[in-house]
Amino acid sequence: MKLPVAPNRDLGQHFLVDDNILGVAGRLADLGPNDVVLEVGAGLGVLTAYLAERVRLVHAVELDRGLEPHLRDAVAGHDNVQLVLGDALTLPLETLDPPPEKLVANLPYQIATPLVAESLDGLPAVELWCVMVQREVAHRFFAVPGTKSYGAVSVLLQLTAERRGFHPVARTVFRPPPNVDSALVAFRRTRAWGPEFRHLKEIVQSAFAHRRKTLLNSLELSGGGRAEAEAALEKLGLPVDTRAEALAPQEFLELAELLP
Repeated sequence: MKLPVAPNRDLGQHFLVDDNILGVAGRLADLGPNDVVLEVGAGLGVLTAYLAERVRLVHAVELDRGLEPHLRDAVAGHDNVQLVLGDALTLPLETLDPPPEKLVANLPYQIATPLVAESLDGLPAVELWCVMVQREVAHRFFAVPGTKSYGAVSVLLQLTAERRGFHPVARTVFRPPPNVDSALVAFRRTRAWGPEFRHLKEIVQSAFAHRRKTLLNSLELSGGGRAEAEAALEKLGLPVDTRAEALAPQEFLELAELLP
């Protein structure tokens, strides 16, 4: 398939060109005619057009303004697509009206992890995510404690949602083919967050900021009080030499509740 534009290497563009994967995404996202969907990284509009034919409204976000005419051509005839041009990490996505209930996207690899992490509380109306990401990132999302892949995003995501589907994706569905494997992963919200999420996120990210150090030392290096952290670990029945990767997500929640 000949692309109408040259992919921007600086933006890490890999355009979706295989329509067969769209049906898989549609099933994992459990699309319905009343859905309001957020798509980030709309690209040439292949997924955008597919979504527009099946849902009530699509908020399609694209950073590359040079793709705007191609996107508009792709969704010509669909009046249920709101095109938003800009950086999804800095745009006020929480102000989208109506608010999206699902996030369905072929996410740009470099923003996948921070975007998903921010959406957990930043987009409270989102109840289901179906995202195409690097396969190692998809595994990281639901990695178990004690493994190399387990990290801050694993904890935050697993405290918020449960995985509902996973589908490996061949490199050949993209042009140009990426140098890494990809996967579609779907997860559904199980917890709504309030202002406590920011504190939890700070604790979790601080805990994993220095993976070679103990949890206690990592929290202290990130500006936390050592005495308070020691007392919290004692209440949880954890030794002072515990490392972050040993704690289950629920234990991090309990830890955050004990720390100021």
